[in-house]
Amino acid sequence: MAGAGMAAVAAWGPCRSWGWAAVSSGSHHGLSALLARTPQRAPRCLPACRQKTSLSFLNRPDLPNLAYKRLKGKSPGIIFIPGYLSNMNGTKALAIEEFCKSLGHAYIRFDYSGVGSSDGNLQESTVGKWRKDVLSIIDDLAIGPQLKKEVEMKGVWAMPSKYHEEGKYHIPYSFIKEAEHHCLLHSPIPVNCPIRLLHGMKDDVVPWHTSMQVADRVLSKDVDIILRKHSDHRMKEKADIQLLVYTIDDLIDKLSTIVN
Repeated sequence: MAGAGMAAVAAWGPCRSWGWAAVSSGSHHGLSALLARTPQRAPRCLPACRQKTSLSFLNRPDLPNLAYKRLKGKSPGIIFIPGYLSNMNGTKALAIEEFCKSLGHAYIRFDYSGVGSSDGNLQESTVGKWRKDVLSIIDDLAIGPQLKKEVEMKGVWAMPSKYHEEGKYHIPYSFIKEAEHHCLLHSPIPVNCPIRLLHGMKDDVVPWHTSMQVADRVLSKDVDIILRKHSDHRMKEKADIQLLVYTIDDLIDKLSTIVN
């Protein structure tokens, strides 16, 4: 939940990361960065995106109806999640809508229950109720692959990958849930030995910036990061293997000197 003066933007559709992508932005510089960004491709607007968005309501049994405006377009789509007591007609919400129109992407903005044009009593609102509002928008309005919902139902995630002969890996949901217990980048990593991190800058699975985060988190003072500008995720080219061997050889010499 974003705080006052903050907003969260969720993107749905095929993506490399697990679950939903969420971005928090400040009241000024976050929006400025969005508006100042130059698209890497010429804006292509779908015919459906030319029309103005009209006010609609999501009817929910035993829950307040939610007011929303939806812009049809291509995937990935964007859902604007308002900050505390903010409504869907704020500056950021409208600016992002114009941005999505320019590129032809789908977009949804809405009001929490008890806020703006939605039904409900603000005095009875809670964070938990607003969380249900967000999930209702995601589950009932978002169109396209819904990884958050589909994987739990099927028990497996078909992760697209060019490195598999079928074009995707089938990852059990239980594997993903258990992996959540082994995330390391949220706290110091208690490793004190010499560390060498080799990473290809063309890696489209694990961004090379992750190596920077690992280097920052480990306790070791002897950490080097080696980036290969034209190497991909697997780093299996002859020059990559050669660099790996040389790096290991250098480490062996270093450790042998320390032992002796």
